[in-house]
Amino acid sequence: MKKAVILTADQFEDMELMYPVFRLQEAGWKVDIAAPKKEAISGEGGYGQFMPDLTIDEVDPDKYDLLVIPGGSPDGAPAVVRKIKKAQEITQSFFEKNKPVASVCHGPWLLADSGVVKGRKLTSYWHDGVPESVKEAGGKWEDKEVVVDGNLVTSRWPADLPAFMREVMKITGK
Repeated sequence: MKKAVILTADQFEDMELMYPVFRLQEAGWKVDIAAPKKEAISGEGGYGQFMPDLTIDEVDPDKYDLLVIPGGSPDGAPAVVRKIKKAQEITQSFFEKNKPVASVCHGPWLLADSGVVKGRKLTSYWHDGVPESVKEAGGKWEDKEVVVDGNLVTSRWPADLPAFMREVMKITGK
């Protein structure tokens, strides 16, 4: 059974967490949600509440086949996760081993802060300084519904989720 880990925090974008969780589970994946603390987290739209399976500090990236980084508002989950050193280390580990990474909306802030986007093509939400952060980190930002660059799949926002998950499923072989 393939395993995915999702790095998030309270005030995530509901659809950007729930859609990948359900799509991966539907395909037979084991999906773990990791947050800063092992206490209930909620989506900013009020649709979903999840109890994390583990804390971000407890994640062993070698036990997972896919890393998913959802978004949220600029003051929500992405702003919290991008500052967590262990989240950056997990991200770096996935890139070092060329394992699939999928990120949407404000999630690419973590990619930029982890130093893994230099020379890579990707997209993100188009406001709130996300494209600027990607470019400052050496990434090549594109305004497209989905961008695939090797092991990396990125999208802009919830409306892009069908294209996003279609490409995630392709690169993971499911």
